[in-house]
Order: sequence, then structure tokens, then C-alpha cells
Amino acid sequence: MSTLEKIKEIEAEMARTQKNKATSYHLGILKAKLAKLRRELLTPSGGGGGGPGVGFDVAKTGVARVGFVGFPSVGKSTLMSKLTGTVSEVGAYEFTTLTTVPGVIQYKGAKIQMLDLPGIIEGAKDGKGRGRQVIAVARTCSLIFIVLDVLKPLGDKKIIERELEGFGIRLNKQPPAITVKKKEKGGINVTSTVNMTYLDTDQVKAILGEYKMHNADVSFRCDATTDDLIDVIEGNRIYIPCIYVLNKIDQISIEELDIIYKIPHSIPISSHHEWNFDDLLEKMWEYLNLVRIYTKPKGQLPDYSAPVVMRRGQNAVEDFCNSIHKALLKDFKHALVWGSSVKHNPQKVGKEHVLQDEDVVQARILTVIVVIIKKT
Repeated sequence: MSTLEKIKEIEAEMARTQKNKATSYHLGILKAKLAKLRRELLTPSGGGGGGPGVGFDVAKTGVARVGFVGFPSVGKSTLMSKLTGTVSEVGAYEFTTLTTVPGVIQYKGAKIQMLDLPGIIEGAKDGKGRGRQVIAVARTCSLIFIVLDVLKPLGDKKIIERELEGFGIRLNKQPPAITVKKKEKGGINVTSTVNMTYLDTDQVKAILGEYKMHNADVSFRCDATTDDLIDVIEGNRIYIPCIYVLNKIDQISIEELDIIYKIPHSIPISSHHEWNFDDLLEKMWEYLNLVRIYTKPKGQLPDYSAPVVMRRGQNAVEDFCNSIHKALLKDFKHALVWGSSVKHNPQKVGKEHVLQDEDVVQARILTVIVVIIKKT
């Protein structure tokens, strides 16, 4: 029996099984078996070359990468062309785009790469329609735009989410606060800092047993589900923010548009008429979680035309210096800061100081100074 047949057999058994407390133990084991088979399907053994494929692998440029994912003929190529000026073939028929088409947009001083990926079909996670290559590129993105036809958004949304999740992509989620530490002996020890409502010790042991882990310390700092535990054990999950781009709103009424706005993480647009692009780009910036830091040479005005763009969480003075040149930290003394990240203007800070968006720099490095000032 092939791996794909085994997957379908387990999925069929899970569909037949009623979901309740009595069957949760059995379903947990089935999910663990399914996760192992999917890993085997998506990363086949042997020297056949498991790369993204010709025309799919694109060199990264800019501070972030946004991938356009969706079914054929939902307007991905039109949206890409209007945002970046890149010529991506547009047609009124399916599968117009057959390879990854890259483009670049400059937004708030940041250079952001955009990728128009070929349309995927249901079953992409199992390799249909070159879906495996498409989703492999999507895993490398900082943000995913799932482009949907506004006339049938929820059905398509559910299918695409299932395809991406089958490839280990978790949308708009944070990694579960679970630690699994293997040891040589002592059995399975489970501890938790919260009340566990989805898992008990027997279920945890059964799932670990499927992975031949019989000695381990498992710590839960969240009310985790079976899927959360399996994700941590597999260790190959990617957590990516996602915006649902609901295209073709020029074909619906105002009343329908009010309903569409209630879908979480979504922005309705018309790529043909370029409606609501400002809101889309602003939400993109919010989800990318970027920070702009401006530089100010000694005795000169701050340079607001070319900010240093960093990801939030990696925006300390040390990260700022490294992004300019790693040699700056060698003789670093301190930095002077003006802006929302300090209480006083100016304020002397060390390399551990965390900067905020639109601060500006001049740090003292022997005879060189770098300062950070908020744009006014």
C-alpha cells in the first residue's frame, strides 16, 4: 500500500469516528500516524531531488517576502501587477501563471518582495497540480496573501487552509508553549502550569509512543490540543501571518460587503479597479511587524529617506548596529536616543535598548556617534 493510500485510509477512519471524550485517545493516535505519513509523503527519501523545482525557487530580496496563494483565476496576477508594476501574465482562463513571478514594492521606506505563485488546486498537499512546489515556496514567506473570489470566499478559504496546514504551515497562530525533552530513562513525565482540558497523561503517552518516545519530560504552558502536541514533536511547522484578500468586490452589493468585512484577518479589494489598496498595504505592514529606524550623522539632520527596517523583536540597538555593519559593535560605547522608546530627550542607552518605530540613530563608537530621533 502506498503512502497516499495509507493517508486516505486513516482520513476515512477519522471521518467515520465520532468525536467525543471516549474516542479522543484513538483519534490522537490516528492524528500522530497521519502526521508521520504526511512527513514521509512531503519529504520523500532517496536522491530524486526534493527542491522546489524549476521556476519556483526565487532568490530573496528586501526585508520581507509576501506570497500570493489562491485558486486559479481569482486575480492574483492582476493584483501583483497593480501593486508592483511587474508583468505577470493575466488571462480569463485557469492556470495562466505557471511559475513563480517575483516583484518588489517600496512601502514606508521598506523594500518588500512579492511572489505571484501558480494557482493551487484541492489535493495540492498530496502533490496534485505541482501543489507541493507551490506550497514549499509559501513556507519561505514572511506573510501570505490568500486571494479569494469574494463570491465564494468561505468554501475556498477552508480548502486552501487545509492544503497549507497539510504542508505544515500554521496561519495566524503562535507556536504552542510545549516543551518535549528526551531522556535516557525514567519514562514519561508530564507537567503543566495550566488546567488541561483537551489532553490527559494517557493521551500524551500514547502520542509519544507513536514516535517511539518512551522516556521524556513534557511541559505544558498552555491548554494544548492533540494537534498542538503533534506539531511540537514533528518540529517542522512554520507559523506565518496571513491576510485573506477578498477580490472582485465590484461584483457584490454594499450589504454583502458589510458581511464580508466581518471575516477575521481579511481585506476586501478590487484588483481591477484598484479599490482599497491603501487598507491592504497598511494591514500588510501591520502583519509584517516591521520597525523603521532613521539614522542621523553627527551635525546633520536625520535621513528620513532611507530607514533601516527591522523586524519587531529584533529591534534593539545591537540589532540596528549589526544591520549597518557588524564592526560597529566592536568598539560600541553607547547610543543617544530621542523618541518614543525613551523617557528623556536625549537619553544615553546601551546596546540592549529596544527601539520603537520611527526612532532615529547616532551611537558613540570611539570617535563615531550614532543617534536615534523620532520623526516629527
